[in-house]
Amino acid sequence: MSEPLTANFHQKLSLEPAQSPRYLDETTPAASPTLWRRALPLLWLLPFALVFGLFQLAPILWVLVNAFQVDGLWSLNNFKEIIDSPFYLQSFSNSIDLALWSSLLGLLIALAGTAALRQVPGKLQDMVVAFTTMASNFSGVPLAFAFIVLLGMNGALTLLLQETGLIDGFNLYSRSGLIILYTYFQIPLAMLLLYPAFDGLQKDWRDAAALLGAPCWQYWLRVALPVLTPALLGTFIILLANALGAYASTFALMTSNYNLVTIQISALVAGDIFLEPQLAAALSLLLMAILLLVTGINQWIINRSRYE
Repeated sequence: MSEPLTANFHQKLSLEPAQSPRYLDETTPAASPTLWRRALPLLWLLPFALVFGLFQLAPILWVLVNAFQVDGLWSLNNFKEIIDSPFYLQSFSNSIDLALWSSLLGLLIALAGTAALRQVPGKLQDMVVAFTTMASNFSGVPLAFAFIVLLGMNGALTLLLQETGLIDGFNLYSRSGLIILYTYFQIPLAMLLLYPAFDGLQKDWRDAAALLGAPCWQYWLRVALPVLTPALLGTFIILLANALGAYASTFALMTSNYNLVTIQISALVAGDIFLEPQLAAALSLLLMAILLLVTGINQWIINRSRYE
């Protein structure tokens, strides 16, 4: 090997690792833009995290703390008062009763409506989905006012049905009237939740079932419903939570004439006579515990269906 080549070879071997471009330190200016690009999405999440903390985590934390507070001391007396009171137990019974019936009826009607909707042409389907999205936001006081105008004592639809003899003695301001009201605002939400689940049903399955001689009801019972079961259970849980937390429509329609948990919570924190926020926190905590229990059972059923 010649002397110039040998000198050049030893010079390359003696290069420091820091002098090579591949050994650039992470703190060098070349690495800074990469770190900034990674940190930028986190900065955009800060407003969302702030709102989530103020309006979700902070109220839950307040409820968890104040539910066990009585006159500034830690105590279980709030829960004892609820359990010993037939009035508060009735509020839970009425809320669960309305939630179960309205969720079940809303789910069945929405299942039939969504199945029919998937069979109509594309443009009409899009129009119905858009209308359903709008109807799912029609709730609260405007919904109660609409029901009073239509189905109240002197409502237009009530008088028409009474003249034709289809109904007799219907009272909107009762349990049956509330079930109709709750079911109405459950149906659009259930349809929006079930609509994407029908993408899992292949058209070939219906054709194959027909070729094998299976009638339509057997296809739905043995093929479609088992596939849709996780979506149906998840939708039922969401409807149940939606009904248990409903307040504005019921209060606008019934004021305090029907005993529900949400109405009692409102009366305890914003009433004109007695203000007991700690007792309201205990009621809220029990309501959340019911929802967590139902959600846990639903998740357990879904996990079992996956393994089986």
